[in-house]
Amino acid sequence: MFMGQYTHNLDTKGRVIVPNAFRAELGEKVVVAKWLDGCLALYTKEQWEKMYEQLTTLPSTMRESRIYVRTMMASALECDFDKQGRILLSQPLIKAANIEKSCIFVGVGDHIELWSEEEWNKFTSETGDMFEAVAEKLTEFIR
Repeated sequence: MFMGQYTHNLDTKGRVIVPNAFRAELGEKVVVAKWLDGCLALYTKEQWEKMYEQLTTLPSTMRESRIYVRTMMASALECDFDKQGRILLSQPLIKAANIEKSCIFVGVGDHIELWSEEEWNKFTSETGDMFEAVAEKLTEFIR
């Protein structure tokens, strides 16, 4: 299970160190894809295969499904770790998450989100006061 928050910097070649706390559970390779709310998602190979299986169940006759599947699959990138524990992000992924230098890794259970520091700060300032109200609305789903 991925949890916690860590800050690292993107270097000029597009590489970023994945936090030690996450690397052991990720395995030898990680899949990075565009995700919701302006961030990227990092998945283990096994988690990505589960995501792919879910994508294949979406009705291909619905335009929304095609948009979602195309975006997820086109943005997905399998990354190897180098000796320093870094992954190389593609320019389209860096641009999609608006990452310039400082970025935040956020463990969210079954995957990791990668945010630009600016976008993460914006997200947390906009949603920080909503936690209790959201929790109350979701109570019926949490048992």
